[in-house]
Amino acid sequence: MNHLDPQRHVRGESQYLDDVPVQQGTLYAAVFESPLAHGKLLSIDFSAARAAPGVVRILTAEDIPGENQIGGIVPDEPLLAQGHVHFRGQPVALVLARHEHQAHAALKLIKAHIEPLSIITDPRVAAAQGELIVPPRTFKLGDSEAAWATCAHVFEGVAESGGQEHLYIETQGAYAFPTEMGGVRIISSTQGPTAVQRHTAHVLGLGMHQVEVDVTRLGGGFGGKEDQATPWGALAALGAFCTKKPVKLVLDRMADMRMTGKRHPYSSDFKIGFDENLKIVAYEVVFYQNAGAAADLSPAVMERTLFHATNSYFVPNVTATAYSCRTNLPPNTAFRGFGGPQGMFVIESAIAKTAEELGMPACEIQRRNLLREGDVFSYRQPAEMCHAEQAWDTAAQHYDLAGLRAEVEQFNRQHKLLKKGFAVMPICFGISFTKTPMNQARALVHIYSDGSVGVSTGAVEMGQGVNTKIAHVAARTLGISVNRVKVESTNTTRVANTSPSAASATADLNGKATEMACAALRERLLRHAEVEYTLNYEGIEIKNEEVLAAGIPTETTWEKLVSSAFWKRVCLTENAHYATPDLHFDATTNQGHPFAYHVYGTALTTVTVDCLRGTYTVDALRIAHDFGQSFNEVIDRGQIEGGAVQGIGWMTMEEVAYNDEGRLLSNSLNSYKIPDIYAAPKVLDVHFLDTPGHPKAILRSKAVGEPPLMYGIGTYFALRDAVRAFRPHSPLPFSAPMTPEKVLVSLYPEFSAASASFNLSKVLLS
Repeated sequence: MNHLDPQRHVRGESQYLDDVPVQQGTLYAAVFESPLAHGKLLSIDFSAARAAPGVVRILTAEDIPGENQIGGIVPDEPLLAQGHVHFRGQPVALVLARHEHQAHAALKLIKAHIEPLSIITDPRVAAAQGELIVPPRTFKLGDSEAAWATCAHVFEGVAESGGQEHLYIETQGAYAFPTEMGGVRIISSTQGPTAVQRHTAHVLGLGMHQVEVDVTRLGGGFGGKEDQATPWGALAALGAFCTKKPVKLVLDRMADMRMTGKRHPYSSDFKIGFDENLKIVAYEVVFYQNAGAAADLSPAVMERTLFHATNSYFVPNVTATAYSCRTNLPPNTAFRGFGGPQGMFVIESAIAKTAEELGMPACEIQRRNLLREGDVFSYRQPAEMCHAEQAWDTAAQHYDLAGLRAEVEQFNRQHKLLKKGFAVMPICFGISFTKTPMNQARALVHIYSDGSVGVSTGAVEMGQGVNTKIAHVAARTLGISVNRVKVESTNTTRVANTSPSAASATADLNGKATEMACAALRERLLRHAEVEYTLNYEGIEIKNEEVLAAGIPTETTWEKLVSSAFWKRVCLTENAHYATPDLHFDATTNQGHPFAYHVYGTALTTVTVDCLRGTYTVDALRIAHDFGQSFNEVIDRGQIEGGAVQGIGWMTMEEVAYNDEGRLLSNSLNSYKIPDIYAAPKVLDVHFLDTPGHPKAILRSKAVGEPPLMYGIGTYFALRDAVRAFRPHSPLPFSAPMTPEKVLVSLYPEFSAASASFNLSKVLLS
């Protein structure tokens, strides 16, 4: 089955938020943001702005009828700043004008008097000063402290991973309309319609039933619209509620980059110990998460970092501690992988350091320590249906791992200024929301009297193909053509209390609910056919839109059966609820069974570094991935390829930079680089691992949204391998992203901007 959307996309027929026809009387909103990262908000002068052409109203925290609070996990984030500002770009006021350019022109006339306060941008500084979002968390297995004495090798180090801009094509935005009875309807570019609904109702002092949120599709999300779509939806709704007019608020690209949070940067300390056979005995790690100025989803992201601190390896003695540190930057938020990649990067750094110190390939250490069936994670869940070794061995055999390493070594012997690097990246990623109550979904299915079908779920389509998968599930379960199925927009009135489309769980949760609803409808129709056509129920089925009895076609088609059921007053609507079974986790002991299943895979990465310029190419990324029983290989392959390249971007070129005053320096696509076709691997091959899938995955087709991003981590270590082939003892820190500038400095550590004695010719000849 093909992806349903691409043809509409390339024809420009797909509708996004900004394509919604503008209603007469619509006001345009622009946000006045804090010009300082931290300070006391003493006063604001709106007089000139209020008198500006087209300005209808300016709203501040004093105009909020409910509570000025949109914090989810921790109530620490006002919708509009009040009393203090905590990061550059924090919303302070909302200007409403008749035209968009008038609203933005008025922003320049607003004068804010802010008394500066001290600014923190470093998470370690925040931790030292006790500036924590929540208390620290520790996952513990065995006794790492006692285990050090039994280790033959112990290594310590520091690993730093940077932020990452989501850079979805469609920026943040919302379009809000006043409704009867004092409510609002919001068209929102959000992954979490219920979050927008809940917080908007809270801000406006309304019941959730008076706030409707509708989402047709997003132009990308990657986690950046899971929680951070909320303020823009709530602000647009506040404007509509106060003026009784439609209000549209869409951020431009630079405002979006400036005002929204990113992937969390981490600074981490690690200590790892091995026995004489290089089996990991103990691992201790401390994560310092840069949360930004408010909690947002940082505590949950931090928790998932702890869940994935040991990646694909069994470690009998683990102590992993994480601090969520409050800084004066925009609140950082969900990003594909949700903290897991940051944790994986640290243990891969620890293994790489070990390999470098012992003078051996890291892959030999990696392979010896892979998870096996029944091994226990640090949170006490056993590895069940574990395919870590299978993924590694399949990749090694299918792509000839030994041969690739030999080719790299031979190339490096033959070239002085070009060096190749090689790395293996195994992954293990847990699938489920780690907050157990979020693992539930509903589906509402209508069969219309002409045989067409409408499906509503809580899933949000953002380019990942979830609507195609849900349509496939409905068609397959009912035994009809997918052309009869329409997946409706995601709407909080049709399907309430939804979890966000996140955690790689969207297709599983909403697909299972759809399957349940359609199965109930199919049974109802077959029971009707049994009576109406005097058939034996045990032998009736619907296949290819025909009603079969004992495998033999009857004279009844799908359309006839549905029409007959309608005229006999059989209910053709079903609502189903699915909650992932057997999940539990005790956050007080940090133990339990938080994941429905795990996804495994292994990637082999080859790179070439130009050792004169510091530039590089990713030659090949070869992946053996555990898809389970994929029912749409085209979509799944696309997710693997896109996710892996996004991970490569995070590890190589996407450098988020703030100065000490909290000003974003990488504030445009001139200064912030993302992978293009030239940065993508020259060879990107994906091998579908032969595994049975998992019964808790929809149709045994495993989740595929987040796991592939982690394959990109291998690119960092391949580049490191190439650098050390040129300069074996380069003092190269574990600091991602590995930009060309960092590569160049690591190739020539002798170089210093203050050193007049640096001679490139001498270095190259030495």
